[in-house]
Amino acid sequence: MNEEATINKKYMMEALKQARKAGEIGEVPIGCVIVYEGQVIARGYNQRNKRNSTLAHAEILAIQKASRKLEDWRLEGCVMYVTLEPCPMCAGAIVQARIPKVVIGAMNPKAGCGGSILNILQERRFNHQVEMVTGECGEECQEMIQEFFRGLRERKRKMP
Repeated sequence: MNEEATINKKYMMEALKQARKAGEIGEVPIGCVIVYEGQVIARGYNQRNKRNSTLAHAEILAIQKASRKLEDWRLEGCVMYVTLEPCPMCAGAIVQARIPKVVIGAMNPKAGCGGSILNILQERRFNHQVEMVTGECGEECQEMIQEFFRGLRERKRKMP
């Protein structure tokens, strides 16, 4: 394993810890960390139900924390690690925040905008494009999502 792959795995494991936090509170288990100069400066996990907010996605929460930490809305020099391919809202926020690189665990064929449905992250007509690395810890990320939805379907079947 080369140095970049080792680094990517290390931080994706941190994102997976965040995803587990979401799952523990009944949220879709998606986690995110943002790294700047070799340090995790922000963490986020899905909290849409907990906060009753469409905006409480892991990526958005992490971007807000990172911006506060750096005291800048531009997150140039940062790398985002996220367990699931960003949705349209999150992909747009990543582009707007000028994050140069995103490492994605599992792809999202139903809502992904890092290449599955659209590729907002690398849309040439925007003033910023994002370097992407996909599939880092992909099987583990995918299994976590699938397990969550299997459990959800099972609980719904058991409801009267």
